[in-house]
Amino acid sequence: MTRIKRGYITRRRRKKIRLFASTFRGAHSRLTRTTIQQKMRALVSAHRDRRRQKIHFRRLWIARINAVIRDNKVSYTYSRLINNMYKRQLLLNRKILAQIAISNSNCLSMISNEIIK
Repeated sequence: MTRIKRGYITRRRRKKIRLFASTFRGAHSRLTRTTIQQKMRALVSAHRDRRRQKIHFRRLWIARINAVIRDNKVSYTYSRLINNMYKRQLLLNRKILAQIAISNSNCLSMISNEIIK
């Protein structure tokens, strides 16, 4: 019997998976079945953590704003600041407020004092 030569499609698919998993350690980068499993796991984790990253940054911004606001006024809190900003229709997002809090805390205290009036 003559030898039947197979196509290159399977080899190309496995090569693509191996390139993705080339930085994995041990059998996770060498064996095809475990490589496929680890690739699926990595993609699931990446998808999940993109959402978590947004949540973590929002928490960080809120903590920074709250720390600066509480330093200036003892009874004034983050929630009151945001509530008063919405009432005054002053639309600054939390990321910008946190950057102002870090770079120039006096400016944030001036903003909060203007909102209180």
